[in-house]
Amino acid sequence: MKLGKKNMLLVSFMLFSLFFGAGNLIFPPFLGQNAGDHTPLALLGFLVTAVVLPVMGVVAVAEFGGLDKLAKKVDPRFAMVFTVLIYLSIGPGLGIPRAASVPFEMAIAPYLPEGASFRLFMLLYSLAFFLIAGWLVLTPNKLVNRIGKFLTPSLLILLTGLFFCFLFNGTTGVAEPQPAYQDAALVTGFLEGYNTMDAIAALNFGLVIATTLRSMQVTEHKDVMRYTVRAGVFAGSILALVYGMLSYMGMKSSAVYSLQGNGAWTLRCIVHQLFGNTGAVLLATIFTLACLTTCVGLITSIAQYFSTLTSKFSYRQWAMGIVVFSFAVCNQGLNTILSISVPVLNAIYPVAIVLIVLGLCNKWLQNNRFVYPCTVGAVSVVSVLFALENLKVPMGVVSKVLHMLPFYAVGMGWVCVAAAMVLVSVVLNRLFGSRVNVSVSGENAA
Repeated sequence: MKLGKKNMLLVSFMLFSLFFGAGNLIFPPFLGQNAGDHTPLALLGFLVTAVVLPVMGVVAVAEFGGLDKLAKKVDPRFAMVFTVLIYLSIGPGLGIPRAASVPFEMAIAPYLPEGASFRLFMLLYSLAFFLIAGWLVLTPNKLVNRIGKFLTPSLLILLTGLFFCFLFNGTTGVAEPQPAYQDAALVTGFLEGYNTMDAIAALNFGLVIATTLRSMQVTEHKDVMRYTVRAGVFAGSILALVYGMLSYMGMKSSAVYSLQGNGAWTLRCIVHQLFGNTGAVLLATIFTLACLTTCVGLITSIAQYFSTLTSKFSYRQWAMGIVVFSFAVCNQGLNTILSISVPVLNAIYPVAIVLIVLGLCNKWLQNNRFVYPCTVGAVSVVSVLFALENLKVPMGVVSKVLHMLPFYAVGMGWVCVAAAMVLVSVVLNRLFGSRVNVSVSGENAA
């Protein structure tokens, strides 16, 4: 069945809004403020991990019909562990609470009356936030209309309006780049893209988009893939434009406002300079809309997956359980959540990237039974060890060996390991693959 332009636009808007949450709003201006006049190069690296890879991930997961089926190319046990880890980290354990706490702490808390109880207002805000999210996820078949028709256009209008107001009336000045961006702006921007968590989220959203298309009577697999690619390209283009606007505002403000811990400070300063105290309402609305749509998409995709694992709990029960658990974690505070997120992302993001790339290249690799386990296994080991080292876990001689890897010091040692293991798998397949094929052929003939 052919999908009309209106529905195609709605699905694309839905995919954009699923991706665009807390990190997507605060990290681009932070990148611009840190990179200064090196922002274009840093943004290029950022777009690879925050736009290109997520779109590729959506397509790869839609092609395989789910993250668990893609991960089974490595090993069934790995598929179970990795899929659950992904869903928990991007969902109730980290991603959803972060998306709920960021808008409050960055756009509402600074404007609370003096002496007001932070924890009380956080509790009230998060309660309202999760009540709305819970209401939206109870009817997943209506998400494309609610998000595509109302929430996403509202968010884009607010962001575009803010950008043009800044363009014509903002106070500007570009500073020198911070040390990390002076000599390695491209690589640093690439690593900053990890923080959006979008390549990991794509492993969830690929199935959501495919399911949404099938609910629109697009049943043929080739048609589902065709429209998934179109939605991914369109949503990715919008993401890139928004990142460009946000990083531009950060860059042009880098010599105006002092450097702080995150990009929310930059946005808050810009909004206050343009609109005064009334700008707090605008900023809170932008943050809340961005984070709400992402939370809804995450809760929906995770509840759908876990409801397939057991018949004891329905989709609605899983969804409500995730909402309640996320509400509890959210109230532990943003700093606690962010302190956990960095090592977790360092451990699983490279594995997700390699799995996405291998999945997209599957038609050329499907006769090589060693490539998935060898490559993903080796990258998993290096990534976990890198995360442990950053947590100051002593590893003795292992640490010295790891630092011999090219680009390991900047967090990219896994790239060389992945490339090397692809070559190793080719050699192993030449040596042993034919024997396995002959053995299987003989058994079939018997």
